[in-house]
Amino acid sequence: MPSAPLRKDAVRNRQKIIDVARRLVDEGAPLQLNDVARAAGVGVATVYRHFPTPEALLETVATPGIEALITHAERALHGEDPWTSLSDYLHAGAAAVTADASLSPVFAAPVEALPHIAEVKRRLNEVFGQLLDHAQAAGLVDPDVTQADLLPLMCGVVHAATVRSATSAEDRSFATRRYLTITLAGLRTAPENV
Repeated sequence: MPSAPLRKDAVRNRQKIIDVARRLVDEGAPLQLNDVARAAGVGVATVYRHFPTPEALLETVATPGIEALITHAERALHGEDPWTSLSDYLHAGAAAVTADASLSPVFAAPVEALPHIAEVKRRLNEVFGQLLDHAQAAGLVDPDVTQADLLPLMCGVVHAATVRSATSAEDRSFATRRYLTITLAGLRTAPENV
């Protein structure tokens, strides 16, 4: 049975909570629901009614970023060059994770707080797998490379860029692109000598 639509004030309060959570995540502060309630100017019960756990709130904050990556990956599937499609998607993914502090913990979480996020993550992994499969089928990526290989490599790229370039978002973005370009060069198969 579908839930009843929220009243206008409940929609406003929910959005205030999400906005505060987004700000806290961007600042690197932990999401404590009591602190979120105070900063949003709503009661603690209101926060818990919408988000029973900090993980549920974090997943809500991360959902638009994950959905944008799915859209990017789905568009990339229709690209003419499978290598460019895979490479562009990986660059977009690394840039998103570097820029949005909510994504890494949600991707790394062993379980999901919200059923919707489990489905969104499943869909993202599925489309990512298809991009890799297309590049391998075209002979452009080493056939021994798996999706399970690429995920920790992507985490490593983002981590290295963050650790090395903690001074500014621009430096982190530049380092992420550079390290990913180097990593991708190692994935690509060598052209056959003719």
